[in-house]
Amino acid sequence: MQRDSFPGFINGPRLLADIGGTNARFGVETAPKRIEAIWTADCAAYPTLGAALVHYLAQPATVAAGGYQARLAGIAIANPIDGDWVRMTNHHWSFSIEAVCSQFSLKSLVVVNDFTALASALPHLDAGHMRQIGGGTARAGGVVGLVGAGTGLGVSGLVPAGARWIALDSEGGHSTFAPMSEREIDILRYARRFHEHVSSERLVSGIGLGLVFRALAERGRVEAENLSAPEIVERGLRGNCPLCVETLEAFCEMLGTVAGNVALTLGAKGGIYIGGGIVPRMGDFFARSGFRARFEQKGRFSDYLAQIATFVITDDYPALIGMSAMLSAE
Repeated sequence: MQRDSFPGFINGPRLLADIGGTNARFGVETAPKRIEAIWTADCAAYPTLGAALVHYLAQPATVAAGGYQARLAGIAIANPIDGDWVRMTNHHWSFSIEAVCSQFSLKSLVVVNDFTALASALPHLDAGHMRQIGGGTARAGGVVGLVGAGTGLGVSGLVPAGARWIALDSEGGHSTFAPMSEREIDILRYARRFHEHVSSERLVSGIGLGLVFRALAERGRVEAENLSAPEIVERGLRGNCPLCVETLEAFCEMLGTVAGNVALTLGAKGGIYIGGGIVPRMGDFFARSGFRARFEQKGRFSDYLAQIATFVITDDYPALIGMSAMLSAE
């Protein structure tokens, strides 16, 4: 993270959090763009958000950064936000925003969708925190699209408004999955046995990798081991499990379809950015995959998509940066 010298905030440090379906990341912003005491927690290890926060605030690094003094906080969470009560889609945590404020003596708590926060980070990331995949050019001042696969599938974007950017609050990951190959038609048929509505998130996500893996095992008439999503990714990247490799190949191509759809929907001539926890770990595998070819595979609009740049976000904690930017804009 950036460690430049800035004057501290008048109202003291700010507490930041990025909460996904699997991991939660916490940090203390002690001055503009200076985030310290970053800690990643396994959500399953804590019964509530409050319990995770209590543990975080008691850590020596958090105390040293002044986290216990924070009266302004921002939480980016993998969930739609509508009112005071927040119930996570891909995890069991639920909480009242007002109750969290009271428990931790906060004067203000801003809670937003995690991909709204991630989109807000994009203007603040430098070239060293992203990797371009394929061709195309990001047009300055153009609409920007965002897609990311972690536990679930997130979608957002940035719309220019004069000197400002407006981050979109979207649940586009739950739009209906669209197969583009015979393999994906078979995957969809398999998934429909278990889910009445097969969204893109059902397949193009951490929770979807196991489903795709089992579908491809049945398609190839081989026995599917009981593997977790991290195990599928690890074996696929090592190349010692053909079924895991095929699962990752299918994942990359399906993500290309989703990203292309977002680019067309938003007219994202400012580029499409790929976030989430899965793709950055894939490195060269993703760069060599069918992602970019599938992104451009839109018939009469293939030339249109070929001109749009696609980037993988490589910063470790981009949603914390976005949450910081949103608090500064309040």
